[in-house]
Amino acid sequence: MRFAYAGFDRYNTVFDTFVQSGWEPVAMFTMPVDNQTDFNNETTARAELHRVPIKLSRIREDDLSMLRALRCDALVVAGYKWKIPDWTHDLAHAINFHPSPLPEGRGPYPLLQALLEQRPQWGVTCHRIAAEFDTGDILDAEHFPMPADESHETLQLKLRMAMQRLAARVAIDFHRLWDERRPQAPGSYWPRLDDERRTLDFNQPVADVMRVVRACGLFECFAPLRDTKVSVKRAEGWTEAHRYQPGEVVHEYRRSIVIAALDGFIALIEWSPLPLAIRAQMGP
Repeated sequence: MRFAYAGFDRYNTVFDTFVQSGWEPVAMFTMPVDNQTDFNNETTARAELHRVPIKLSRIREDDLSMLRALRCDALVVAGYKWKIPDWTHDLAHAINFHPSPLPEGRGPYPLLQALLEQRPQWGVTCHRIAAEFDTGDILDAEHFPMPADESHETLQLKLRMAMQRLAARVAIDFHRLWDERRPQAPGSYWPRLDDERRTLDFNQPVADVMRVVRACGLFECFAPLRDTKVSVKRAEGWTEAHRYQPGEVVHEYRRSIVIAALDGFIALIEWSPLPLAIRAQMGP
């Protein structure tokens, strides 16, 4: 099978698995990234290695015509943020690997909400690309348990590993899975978390505050600090009886700041001021 790939470094296990399964890449598409939490240098390196064209802007209809001229059999998408135009006139197949157990968790980045809700199970789904985001017929899915103390970074790694397993099944048995794909049931759309849901509330118990910290991970959460708001990459917490007011700064050492929560303390370990211009560029 000849295929084009659209994605970025986080889910390149999908591209690699299809190649290892004997599929031949003919073109690649990626997108601009922040080079802090998201990257595309490995994706561009793969295009150079396989000597295929790569585009860093949105896929257009003329790109699909190009794929038809290249005798491309399928477009494989994993983590590509832009909507794919109607591909049915130029390609026989187009699939997407979405980081949720569809039909639950449609949307651009469902991981954070899954962690905040402490879902007991999560997964990745391979589906046919439809006119609406994440709604196409399902070819196959890979599910795994998610413990209550799951973090954003461990969930990302588990998803990469699950995508690799799922991609192997899809690549090897593609035509059968395509022919037997099944429509999605009614599900849920999860928009990106707004800043309010990513902001620590020290009036809550330590467990609830730390759930937000773990859910945001390296994408960072926010915390009120004195008369401003800061961006928090790493924090720790513990329960302990005290008489402080929630939100009160009770201790400082170098860059570490300890703040009272409802039933204990939260220590901001790695944090930085949050100018609005920088916040506008932050993911996910």
